[in-house]
Amino acid sequence: MKLWDKGFSTDKKIDRFTVGHDRELDLILAKYDVVASKAHAKMLGKIGLLKDQEVADLVNELDTISESIAAGTFTIEDSFEDMHSKIEYLLTEKLGDTGKKIHTARSRNDQVLVAIHLYLKDELTQIKAQTKDLFDLLIVLADKYKEILLPGYTHLQIAMPSSFGLWFSAYAESLIDDLYFINAAFKVVDQNPLGSAAGYGSSFPIDRSFTTKELGFADLKYNVVAAQLGRGKVEKATAFGMASIASTLSKMAMDICLYMSQNFNFIGFPDALTTGSSIMPHKKNPDVFELVRAKCNKLQSVPNQLALILVNLPSGYHRDLQLVKEIMLPAIEDMKACLEILTFSLKEIQVNKTILEDPKYDYLFSVDTLNELVLSGMPFRDAYKKMGREIQEGTFKPKRTIKHTHEGSLGNLCLEDIREKMKKAIAL
Repeated sequence: MKLWDKGFSTDKKIDRFTVGHDRELDLILAKYDVVASKAHAKMLGKIGLLKDQEVADLVNELDTISESIAAGTFTIEDSFEDMHSKIEYLLTEKLGDTGKKIHTARSRNDQVLVAIHLYLKDELTQIKAQTKDLFDLLIVLADKYKEILLPGYTHLQIAMPSSFGLWFSAYAESLIDDLYFINAAFKVVDQNPLGSAAGYGSSFPIDRSFTTKELGFADLKYNVVAAQLGRGKVEKATAFGMASIASTLSKMAMDICLYMSQNFNFIGFPDALTTGSSIMPHKKNPDVFELVRAKCNKLQSVPNQLALILVNLPSGYHRDLQLVKEIMLPAIEDMKACLEILTFSLKEIQVNKTILEDPKYDYLFSVDTLNELVLSGMPFRDAYKKMGREIQEGTFKPKRTIKHTHEGSLGNLCLEDIREKMKKAIAL
């Protein structure tokens, strides 16, 4: 069944090519099409295009379809083009002419638009919650290990003292910046496009404010052409938010892989969270974190993939936009999986508490030792030259008792301030 069927069929090869993966992807979006269809039916009743009983029958049958979707028994067979055609078929099969009326004053264009908006609202909410879960864990770890020093590197050269408290809380605070992008995406998505029909509105006297309230949108996408122009834009906004989180997770995963190396030996994980080698019995490979790194690097390419599909499209609907779903839906699943596995794994992290006992880290303390000379009255440039000579001559003796007190330093992590900042980001 095709909603645009005029009594003749297309070639099967053309059908396979144009439908693509839509049926599989629509199984994810189907519940949102049902939600939007219920709101649409109620609106048609409100403006007198459906009788009260017809509305009740449609809503009741849509609830039945929703139950089958939740139970996993809803299917879209090859004889149906998409979720829209299958749902309308089921309504017509049960309700006859009443089922045929559901498509009044709408198009598949605004059907898929509103389904995607509703889907992205749910997914962004979940991604936000999972990001907060990871943030909470990182703050707990930062507080737990705040006294354990860690070498800081620049240019992959030993630089200055850091700490596990600084390291964990750095990634925690970075996640707040990522949520600002997620919040911006949510604001773009939280606009109702239903009623734009094929992108140019309808001659029926529909009530778009009613469906906006019924579907829980914060606002209406007023201009019907602008609503259609939003196809691809809402996905790209979401992709930018996910790419920001992915950038943070990828960098942290790289740190973990590096720190697990025997050359560093800063951290470890239980055997159950690592993998071995088929020929090297000593290996404990960080496969989980390598895959997080790779998946997150892939996620950072999603905005560009979408841009290349959208870049030269004029206004109005074009079939190119179908491919956006094939990029976005798997990307969202990867994003959630990476957040989940990192939160799960980091609970088991094992921290090496004796890292700085290795003499190669003595030079970490050169800056603090230099600063001690400045505090005692020596001009900075003279103190710098003195330290340089001692290091060159091999006579440098580090002062390992360091004191960092300013906001955000290893002696003053400001964890409560960071928590408060996250609380505000979550509330937006």
